[in-house]
Amino acid sequence: MSVVVADGLRKHYGETVAVDGVSLRVERGEIFGIIGPNGSGKTTTVECLQGLRRPDAGELSVLDLDPVHRGAELRRRIGCQLQESALPERIRVWEALDLFASLAADAHDWHGMLREWGLEEKRNASFHELSGGQRQRLFVALALVTRPEVVFLDEMTTGLDPAARRVAWGLIEEIRDRGATVVLVTHFMEEAERLCDRLAVFAHGRILATGAPAEIAAASGGGTRLTFSAAEGELQWLNGLDHVDRVTRHDGHVEVVGTGPVLPLVAAALVEHGIVPDDLRVEQPTLEDAFLRLTGGEE
Repeated sequence: MSVVVADGLRKHYGETVAVDGVSLRVERGEIFGIIGPNGSGKTTTVECLQGLRRPDAGELSVLDLDPVHRGAELRRRIGCQLQESALPERIRVWEALDLFASLAADAHDWHGMLREWGLEEKRNASFHELSGGQRQRLFVALALVTRPEVVFLDEMTTGLDPAARRVAWGLIEEIRDRGATVVLVTHFMEEAERLCDRLAVFAHGRILATGAPAEIAAASGGGTRLTFSAAEGELQWLNGLDHVDRVTRHDGHVEVVGTGPVLPLVAAALVEHGIVPDDLRVEQPTLEDAFLRLTGGEE
């Protein structure tokens, strides 16, 4: 069941087209990723879906509600962590949670959330006293305290060190495990591969590809690459194997590029021809490879 729907979403800022006919669907209970270069329309799209910006064209639905005309009702059922999230410097951790909990009739017990999100020792700390990782845990707790059905996270791990980023990944998975649907905007390819059930690749305000990370990598990442050493001899028969796209030879090494089950097919054929290389290496296409090919290497 689709709980987030966009059909033909368009948004302009003067002469600049920020979002140009975006259509997507997010299913209940999944982590849906949005990746793309800076300025590709990611944040504008999720802000329109949350009712924070009014689109110029297109139809939007989140939890069967129109974000434009029923935004106040919608925001009582969703949680969000915006790209530029911040709180007053002097507000205390418990005060922020108490304030957010007061906005929902069926909010979580925020006292329990202090313990669950590792913030109990910081309950009386001011926002400006928190580390980057502690602030992220607080933002996630604030996004969840109202028991949202859909949670939007925009560049949640930007600025975190690798250890804190991995803690944040665990928090995101826990959000999904608690029954919420997650829409995650990120520019970290490893993060998208690790967390997302499906994702959309944005560029220039449009979606270039959608699907599971592995599907996008396989379709657009340039294929699987096999390399091995081989004595001089005729190996052109490799070109006749199914799923092999290209065979090249250089300085005693052979490179085979292909798709799908190319590895077992090539390995079996090599053994059949009496060739058993002990340095066979395999490079599978990654989401980063696909992203760079799709977007032309834009930052």
